[in-house]
Amino acid sequence: MTKGTSVVVAMSGGVDSSVAAALLVEQGYNVTGVMLRLWSEPGKEESNRCCTPDAMAGARRVAAKLGIPFYVLNSQDLFHNVVVQSFMDGYRNGITPNPCILCNQHIRWGFMYETARELGAEFMATGHYAQVNPKPDGSVELHRGLDPDKDQSYVMSVLPQEKLRHTLFPVGGMAKPEVREHARRFGLTVADRADSQDLCFLAGQDYRGFLARHVPEVTKPGKIVNADGRLVGEHQGLAFYTIGQRKGLGVAASRPLYVLEKTLATNELVVGDETNLGRNSLTAGGMNWIAGAAPAAPFEADVKIRYRAALAPAVVIPQSEDQISIHFKNSMRDITVGQRVVIYNGEVVLGGGTIRSSFNRFEEPA
Repeated sequence: MTKGTSVVVAMSGGVDSSVAAALLVEQGYNVTGVMLRLWSEPGKEESNRCCTPDAMAGARRVAAKLGIPFYVLNSQDLFHNVVVQSFMDGYRNGITPNPCILCNQHIRWGFMYETARELGAEFMATGHYAQVNPKPDGSVELHRGLDPDKDQSYVMSVLPQEKLRHTLFPVGGMAKPEVREHARRFGLTVADRADSQDLCFLAGQDYRGFLARHVPEVTKPGKIVNADGRLVGEHQGLAFYTIGQRKGLGVAASRPLYVLEKTLATNELVVGDETNLGRNSLTAGGMNWIAGAAPAAPFEADVKIRYRAALAPAVVIPQSEDQISIHFKNSMRDITVGQRVVIYNGEVVLGGGTIRSSFNRFEEPA
């Protein structure tokens, strides 16, 4: 029974979280809207995607329209120390981090979730496109969002069973056009607000400029070499390149070249042709198994190696509760250390972890 059940909704001023709040009010929940004030680069506060004054005012208007309380939680220091610092440290250490994963783990379902529970809320809700499905034994499964173009189950794979049991995704079973129709039905002014894609603390700017200002050492130029070590050009900083990248290398060659490796010790970017690109295996750590425990034996599954990647068939080998190796049926061109790997069984998310290394099967992992 939902009537009177207390739920805190994470509001951003966007259409998804606004409709999530409106649907919960309509369903009889006792709803409170909460917005996080996140860290902004000094002087760029007006452009921070998640909590600009305009976004905050929009969230307040929605809350007023729905007749629900609205509060702002200051998490600027925590966000900077956990998310932004890890983003900078990742590039400093030669990996490609995923700050949205850390934000969901430590800020939304850390600081915000714990605050909501301390205030007596039974659930926390967001506008993410994912689904939580209860099982007869009282546990829950995490499922992909209905809209394949908006599915965010990849970033929700960080949530443990205990927190998922107290989480609601009201728009996860809808397509985006349906969400906008609900916004119009509720008379919400955010109905046609455009979606944002960039990292919130980049304030709409390219990450390269942010790194140049805050981690200038990662912009140090160096050699571009081929797989045999022959000098073929100069890069502008290892942080500005990703594994599998073809365009923007600035190297004249008779055939297309791709980034194969970034060698931090020598500040060298290793490139090669398409035949050198790709690995068929990876290792990952920091695993979160949605069911609460790792499977006992190797199993076949579909795997994503980054948010926008296609699902790829593979064999997953649990090595411990925390560690796995994965062998793909086909070579993968852009396995990137620091990114999250997420494991699926059809629509069900089994778990995910952080990529530690990539290699070709029957070779030793790095």
